[in-house]
Amino acid sequence: MADKLLKLGIPAGSLQEATAELFRKAGYNIKFSSRSYFPSIDDDEIECLSIRAQEMARYVQQGILDAGITGHDWVVETGADVHEVCELVFSKVSRRPVRWVLAVPNDSDIKSVKDLEGKRIATEAVGLTKMYLEKHGVNADVEFSWGATEVKPPRLVDAIVEVTETGSSLRANNLRIVDEVLESTTRLIANKNAFEDDWKAQKLNNIALMLQSCLAAEGKVGLMLNVRRSDLQKVLEGLPALQQPTVSNLSDPDWVAINTILDESVVRAIIPALREAGATGIVEFPINKIID
Repeated sequence: MADKLLKLGIPAGSLQEATAELFRKAGYNIKFSSRSYFPSIDDDEIECLSIRAQEMARYVQQGILDAGITGHDWVVETGADVHEVCELVFSKVSRRPVRWVLAVPNDSDIKSVKDLEGKRIATEAVGLTKMYLEKHGVNADVEFSWGATEVKPPRLVDAIVEVTETGSSLRANNLRIVDEVLESTTRLIANKNAFEDDWKAQKLNNIALMLQSCLAAEGKVGLMLNVRRSDLQKVLEGLPALQQPTVSNLSDPDWVAINTILDESVVRAIIPALREAGATGIVEFPINKIID
């Protein structure tokens, strides 16, 4: 075991595979075993513990873990006093924030949060929901839901506060959204005392840099091409880039090379236009990481 060790919480459940895949792209190979809560990782300076995202912030605050991956929503829900190292916009389905929403049956008389006065609400995020109601000056009965929250209205409760990425589950259960309670993204958080340790802070900042660089590169590709100097301006005018394309001289003074990064979705339209404008030797290549 390494002399210096970072105890890192990896979220179990729905975020586990998405987290492992992001770490893999960043250069860390995490392997899970069905019989162990301690995933292996190919870094002797990191010890992983697999734990539910809902509990992560609490254990990080207590110092049982030095750091962990969890949602901003669960930091708010638990009221944990932790240091946020960075934001990581990914989830189990998409690369968008998730939303906690107030939802009711389509035929409900509830039109706004004010209509919840004296009503019953089911949710997994009891603390978050109570804070939301308090902010709006509404008194309602909030009960913890152990699951299948979408099927509870209207027979068991009047409304629910539930997390959604696409809204498809709500629609499938004949529910409509009344209001957004909280928008949340995944975060890398750290114990405040642990982050005061220079080695642990540097280790976490390095991990954050690599994870964020992979997210920044998603949906991007690189493009290399050669073009006559006389056609350069025409080509550049139709070539999008993150900032400005790199233009390099070639051994032939009449030609230059262009190297750029762009959205993969536009390549199919741009390459034919580049060829029409006189570009040759066009090469598209994958981008794994982008670091500004």
